[in-house]
Amino acid sequence: MASAANANLNAVRETMDVLLEISRLLNTGLDMESLSICVRLCEQGINPEALSAVIKELRKASESLKVSENCTT
Repeated sequence: MASAANANLNAVRETMDVLLEISRLLNTGLDMESLSICVRLCEQGINPEALSAVIKELRKASESLKVSENCTT
């Protein structure tokens, strides 16, 4: 039983490592934690394209805040 659980855990880790490498090749800017959250959301039925749009919008908003903070200092 423990052996099957270990094999499953290793398969999950290997899958996440592959996804992280693909993410890096595509220059997504996602770290392992962010990628893991995105995968879990997709597994729960969130539309991947909608999730991508939200991430892009959050990045734009974050960049705008950084620029405006730099202009005020």
